[in-house]
Amino acid sequence: MPDLSLEKAHQSRGIKRVAGIDEAGRGPLAGPVAAAAVILPKKFKCPGLDDSKKISPARREVLYARITDDPSIFWAVATADCDEIDRLNILRATHLAMRRAAEALDPVPEHCIIDGLPVKNFPIPHDGVVKGDGLSLSIAAASIIAKVTRDRIMHALDQEFPQYGFAKHQGYGTKAHLEALRIHGPCRHHRRSFQPVAQLTLPFGWT
Repeated sequence: MPDLSLEKAHQSRGIKRVAGIDEAGRGPLAGPVAAAAVILPKKFKCPGLDDSKKISPARREVLYARITDDPSIFWAVATADCDEIDRLNILRATHLAMRRAAEALDPVPEHCIIDGLPVKNFPIPHDGVVKGDGLSLSIAAASIIAKVTRDRIMHALDQEFPQYGFAKHQGYGTKAHLEALRIHGPCRHHRRSFQPVAQLTLPFGWT
């Protein structure tokens, strides 16, 4: 289970505000990519907090409320939309969302620990931590916020475009989603640069 060892290692060197950062939504064919940044208090404890991918949707909602309702926790969440993903590519758009989240924190962190590899030109000193959402409580908390935020966005898009089933698959390339794309073509929330969308023979009927 994740703990605060990485955060404490930085704090022992006098770095007080350490933020964990994670993202959700790099792989789907539709919708934004979301990123969250979280600064936890030194003695934070939250049984069951882990990488969002290991936790059920219902449990993620409970943990989201626990984190975001705590006044001792500083957090921010940001997105990069499908137009930015298509223009920049998914990696750079993900980094953009991470930067937006980190810069939206108040107070601004002195150091960030980011799930995955280091981010080129990131505006705040940071470390990349591979599989960090399973090691750091700050990153795990960020993974919960990013995932719940994005899932809520996809549920809202499902109300606008119910024919695609966004609420069920969150935009991932499931069999049902690919079939809906074949029948209806893509909508404006689809990522045109992603191959299953780009290779469709149907014209792009943006609605």
